[in-house]
Amino acid sequence: MILGLDPSLRNFGWVLMEDDGHFLDKGMMSTKADMMFVSRYVFLRDGLREIVRTIRSNYPDKVLRVGIESPIFNDLYSEGMYGLFLYSNEALMLEKCDTVYLTPNQVKAHAHAFLNRPKGWKMQKGDMVEAVKQATEGQGAKRWNHHQADAYWVGRTAGRFWKLVEGEIEISDLSELEKRHFTDYEKYVRGKKAGKVKRKGITYKENDRFFRWSEES
Repeated sequence: MILGLDPSLRNFGWVLMEDDGHFLDKGMMSTKADMMFVSRYVFLRDGLREIVRTIRSNYPDKVLRVGIESPIFNDLYSEGMYGLFLYSNEALMLEKCDTVYLTPNQVKAHAHAFLNRPKGWKMQKGDMVEAVKQATEGQGAKRWNHHQADAYWVGRTAGRFWKLVEGEIEISDLSELEKRHFTDYEKYVRGKKAGKVKRKGITYKENDRFFRWSEES
């Protein structure tokens, strides 16, 4: 199973699914802006640990893996979101959850491809909700918000990643978009680096973009 996470101090969305994207459950954790900032982090960290424990209790024969949206490091950078990301990672590490990081652009790209939007189309909150409604039609999911929609696409993309890493699918089974995000590399043809290979895909970045915390002692 896959747990997709969209961290937010105000509305932290999560979605549980099979690794093929079939919907199982979803929810939200919320904190108020007038709470002391450390208390908000602790509340959400402990809440995430409880979600993981509840899932494992309800599905004792299933392996749980996680995908989490990582913060943006540009002009939209938020110290508060990075703090929450660290607290969330602490929870996942303590619960020994194998975890992969996905950027907001990667998550939106997979929803964009699912909807077959035109090239250059900028995915908005409404697009993400529309995509998840289509993807989970007939699976019992109702009343999606954009936090849960993002969490779903994090989880669905993470599910494909973990199936590849665990050898359940081959590179040849991936879409071109999945290949670009998971296994892409660049070979230099000029200059001092000519002939060398720069590995850019997530699969080459263990302990940087994905972690096997289930194997930690």
